[in-house]
Parts: sequence; C-alpha cells; structure tokens
Amino acid sequence: MSDPKRQAKRATRAERRAAEEAAQQARAEQAAKERKQQTIIGCIVVAIIVVLVAIAGFAVYKAMRPSNTSSSSQQSNMTVDEAYSKLKKVSTQPANADDKAGFVISNKGYGQKAEGAPTVSIYMEPLCPGCASVNRQLDPTLVKLMNAGQLNIDLHFLNFQNNKSSDNYSNRVFNGAIYIAEHDDDPDHLMSYLSNIYAEDFQPGELSNYEPVNNAKLEKQAVKAGVSEDVAAAAFSGKNEYLDWLTASNNYTILRPELFNSSGAFSSPTLTINGEYWDLKQLTLADTNMVDGFLKSIGLDADQVGVEGKMPSIGASGKPISVAS
Repeated sequence: MSDPKRQAKRATRAERRAAEEAAQQARAEQAAKERKQQTIIGCIVVAIIVVLVAIAGFAVYKAMRPSNTSSSSQQSNMTVDEAYSKLKKVSTQPANADDKAGFVISNKGYGQKAEGAPTVSIYMEPLCPGCASVNRQLDPTLVKLMNAGQLNIDLHFLNFQNNKSSDNYSNRVFNGAIYIAEHDDDPDHLMSYLSNIYAEDFQPGELSNYEPVNNAKLEKQAVKAGVSEDVAAAAFSGKNEYLDWLTASNNYTILRPELFNSSGAFSSPTLTINGEYWDLKQLTLADTNMVDGFLKSIGLDADQVGVEGKMPSIGASGKPISVAS
C-alpha cells in the first residue's frame, strides 16, 4: 500500500473519531441542557406548590378566625370599654337582657332571681361542639335546679363562628333565641329550644362539614320546644331584628378579661358560677363527670336536685367549691 493510501485511511479514521467525539460532545451538551431544563421546571413546580400551600393556609386561617357578617363585626384593636359602648348604642335592644348582655332566668321568669340561689352563666355559640356537649350533659340538671328555685341561669348568646357556615347559621339561630326570650314568657321553652338546637341529630358541622339549615327547620325546633307557632314563625321570619345587638354583645363578651381562660383568651363554652370562672378542665383532673362536678361546685347533693327548699351551700354570692378538694 502506497503512502498516499495509508495517509488517506489514517485521515478517514481520524475523521471518524473526530465525528464520534463531536457526537458524544453534542449528546453530553444536550443531556446537560435537558437536566438544566428539568431543574428549572422542578424549581418552578416547587415554587407553585409553595404559593398554593400558602394560599390554602391563609384561607384556612381566615376561615378559622372569628368573624361576623354584620357591619359591626369584631375589631382586634377594640377595647372592652369601646365594645361595651357600641353595645349600648345599638338601636334595637332586647328588653329582657341585662347590662352584661345576659338573659337571667329562674322559676320566677325572666329578669328575676330566686333568692339565695347561685347563678350559673353560660356563654355559648350554636356551632360550637363543646357547647353542645355541655348542653347535653348538664342542661337537664340545670333545668331541674332552676324550676325548683335552687339555681338561676344566665344565658349569653354568641355568633363568632357564623362564618363557619354557608348561610349565616349562628346569626339566625341566636337571633331566633333572643326573639323567643322577648316574646315567650316561659324560660323552659327557651331552654328546650337550645337543647333541640344542640341535639346530636340536629347540630350541623363546621366549614366543609356544614350542611345548610333553613329557617323552617329552626322554626320546627322552636315549636317542638313549646314555643307558639306564631312566635316561632316570627322568630325565623328572616328579619333578624336583633342581629346588630347579638353581634355587638358578642364583640363585648369576648373581650371581657374575667372570662378569659388560662391561655389568656376567650373560648366557648365558658361557664361562671356566681361570677367566678368555672374551669371545665378541673373535671378531667378530678376524674369526675360534669353533673357531679357541678353539684359539688355549688354544694348540693345529687339526691337534692329538684327538691324545693334544699339550697346549694354556696348561696347567691359564694365562690364555687373546688372539685379537686
């Protein structure tokens, strides 16, 4: 083979190697480019997920914050005195409510206390599961005590979870309760209505678990409680004449420091006995049920419940007895 031929073959092999190396380099550059694109896409996806999670978290936060649909809804920078002033300025005031926005009931009716009897104040919200639990466990005993003149009950209606429903449930339920308190002279009817609202087969869930409840269903619960059909129909006619007062009383109540829990905030349910905060947590610590714990706190034996003349030992002004002692 002549030198020119060998040179030609060598040149051909060199060209092939160069071509192969160029192809390999091109493939490597393409792979690097694809990896870079995938990295960029991954970063974008992660950023989108972060944004979506942040949006979802904010939505949940907003949903869980107490708020009302009324124009006089809660203001975080409002003082308790300012909130009280706004409450007193509401044009439509329920006549049976006292100066602390409570409805005091006894065996004497509205606005009157049985002499020598302690007063239990109950601060409740219609969508609150804890409020329903207290109602189901304790209210039958409270009603017996009240009707025997052994206890006064002070009811406070709140609507700060109204936004956890899709149809202003809390507003409608307790505007109706206030209407009943104003137009039905029998406190037992109001207590029965509350029990019907908190019944396990009636109380709706919250947020995504909420199912709409129309006024006709609420009206039915009132009639079942003994409220006349005319009063029940008016209570749930949709006028909501006490809504401004309900919201203003709610905003005042949740700012009252004497009602704050151990964490320094208001929560529902809240109960006081003769104005003293009654901590439900003590029942768990004392390993006792709610009825026994309450009776011990007011100083009354279980076999004395509903017996006229058998009065709780703490009377109308004594502090509740510790269930842990």
